[in-house]
Amino acid sequence: MEYVASLAFAKERDQQDPLYKFRDQFYFPQRKGKDAIYLCGNSLGLQPKNVKAAIDQELADWQQCAVEGYWAAKNPWLYYQQYCSKPLTALLGASQQELTVMNTLTVNLHLIMLSFYRPTKQRFKVLMEAGAFPSDQYAVETQVKMHGYDPESAIIEVSPRVGEHLIRLEDILEIINRESDSLALVLFGGINYYTGQFFDIPAITAAAHDAGAYAGFDLAHVAGNIPVELHNWEVDFAVWCSYKYLNGGPGAVGGAFVHEKHAGNREFFRLGGWWGNEESARFKMEKGFVPKKEAEGWQQSTAQVFNMVSLKASLELFEAAGIGALRSKSIGMTNYLEFLLRQLKGINFQIITPENCNERGAQLSLLFLGKGKEIHQRMTDAGIIVDWREPGVIRVSPAPLYNSYQDVFHFYEIIANIASNA
Repeated sequence: MEYVASLAFAKERDQQDPLYKFRDQFYFPQRKGKDAIYLCGNSLGLQPKNVKAAIDQELADWQQCAVEGYWAAKNPWLYYQQYCSKPLTALLGASQQELTVMNTLTVNLHLIMLSFYRPTKQRFKVLMEAGAFPSDQYAVETQVKMHGYDPESAIIEVSPRVGEHLIRLEDILEIINRESDSLALVLFGGINYYTGQFFDIPAITAAAHDAGAYAGFDLAHVAGNIPVELHNWEVDFAVWCSYKYLNGGPGAVGGAFVHEKHAGNREFFRLGGWWGNEESARFKMEKGFVPKKEAEGWQQSTAQVFNMVSLKASLELFEAAGIGALRSKSIGMTNYLEFLLRQLKGINFQIITPENCNERGAQLSLLFLGKGKEIHQRMTDAGIIVDWREPGVIRVSPAPLYNSYQDVFHFYEIIANIASNA
């Protein structure tokens, strides 16, 4: 694709885009009477317009059915998690039996680590990327301590090489091989939240298994962004949130994947809860936890209907658009954004996200070597919504379900104007 730094080119690309119509299915924040240039879907997705009707439906069923809504509502509440897990199968490359939605991301990480991090005197170490999202760091630190180990010796972090921002795959694999006798778990973010680097999930998983360790991933920045094949790649487990690219709303329900080889084994340890018990025995009210032979066996409590309904509504749009088409548009828009950013003069920054589009999602991370916060504020004042992450990055993320090439071009126009007046 030959890109041109012009509004006419951006408009032409949007006219040719079969997904452009989905833009009208979302509400954009307003700035000075106009739609904001919203490039922050990697932090919180926009509200789909079908959410209100979806919530109203559940309110009406609660009003009219009360407890009978569990089986008599338009969408019976007994099975509510399945209305979300079914459309997630295409996005995550898994069977519905391997997926569930429940709780929130870090709660799910803790619950599933209790199953997959079972350290022994020989195998007790966890390998993570340096600079993982703090919540993941805290979860691993406290899990390690709970088992009586010192995080300093039990947690191994793989870092970028000196002078680099990205972690090399060969360095990850080398550490896995070196620590193969002591490694219990490899736990990576699918995409690093700060740099936007998309890690090679199948290669890391295969290396972990060769070393005798489990492989798990935090897919907060992957779900709804890049299609993956969790089942075929034999990932042991994954967790994610749904308020970023999946547009589930602030604090929306989290999700979890457990490979069928573990989920289908009732002897594989998991904490018990009423909603994770075998359905045929659930209402017998008997002692003895008999987990479902699927990812839903990790559920603890009744489905959170009002914390799932917005995600259910958003996933209807994902099904209509298709994750393959969304990924193709995302690559095109992000490549265009990179092309435009490289035309800029007068601002001291560098793009620290991988150049290879197969090693990144919708996000480009711009590392400012000076005046970063000031520039971010000037973007905000000009009607751009992107986010700042310490110590020096502005993250820019055009989401293909609702962003356009014109959004990308207008962002470039504004930052070019900031550069000329710097």
